[in-house]
Amino acid sequence: MNFLRKVFALALLFSGVATAWADPPNGIRAVVHDSVITADEVELSIAMAAERLSQQYASRPEIFQKKLAELREAKLEELVDRHLILHEFKTAGYSLPESVVDELVQEEIHAQFRDRVTATKSLQEQGLTYEKFRQQTRDRFVITALRQKNVISEPIISPHKIETYYAAHLDDFKLDDEVKLRLIVLNKTNDPALPDPRKMAQEIVGKLNRKDATFDEMYKTYSQRSKGVETWQMSHLRKELAEAAAKLKAGEHSDVVDTSDACYVILIEETHPAHVKALNDVRADIEKDLLSQERARLEKQWIDRLKKKTFYRYF
Repeated sequence: MNFLRKVFALALLFSGVATAWADPPNGIRAVVHDSVITADEVELSIAMAAERLSQQYASRPEIFQKKLAELREAKLEELVDRHLILHEFKTAGYSLPESVVDELVQEEIHAQFRDRVTATKSLQEQGLTYEKFRQQTRDRFVITALRQKNVISEPIISPHKIETYYAAHLDDFKLDDEVKLRLIVLNKTNDPALPDPRKMAQEIVGKLNRKDATFDEMYKTYSQRSKGVETWQMSHLRKELAEAAAKLKAGEHSDVVDTSDACYVILIEETHPAHVKALNDVRADIEKDLLSQERARLEKQWIDRLKKKTFYRYF
């Protein structure tokens, strides 16, 4: 009995308890018709993303493990879907001439590596043969082509659907009180040779009060941050800045705002009370989200149809 037949035998024998296994048989995570997806394949596919997660949650290992498990399951599902689509290509009477594959490979080489010699060297460093690279290029084209054929690439989202979504999700488009402001920032340091930031801030405020200088002049001369005019929701400003800004009207500047790491002087350019974004301001974003949701729904329907006619099993 060859390897794949053993896989099928195991799949059928343990179908009732397979999902309870902590360790899949022989490192197998799933079978799709005559293709096997291994744990190593999943791990290799998520290696870079897993590394980013480990850095992001370095101090929270329990969250890291949860996110890593979710990443593994999502990648496994993606690999199963890929194999289902490739199996559909094989069994539905489609064909892809080798000459077309050659052209695709040459285009990919030119885009990624510029020439065949560089491509061969780079692929070797990645542990890939030229033949494997060619197969991967072919598979990507096949999967993209079948997705385009079976999933509408640009579903039509009617204005009524956008308006209905907007009305049902008004809370998502609410904005707190906003201020458009400029900040003179004087960072605090432990270097006694540098000027005291609080004294400098007091001098700046004094000049502004006496109208010896404009805020723009003081900003250009002293500020240690050069972001220019910034728009903030009041709830997103740090507490000290929000409290100072709340007392000011457009055109007014603050006194010295002293925090643990810096001293600030604020100029309020504009104020905007809490409001809901207008439909016209968010229409494009809503349409984009609805398009994405509709494509996902259509693709799930298609994949579900493939699953009904193809043998597959998770371990």
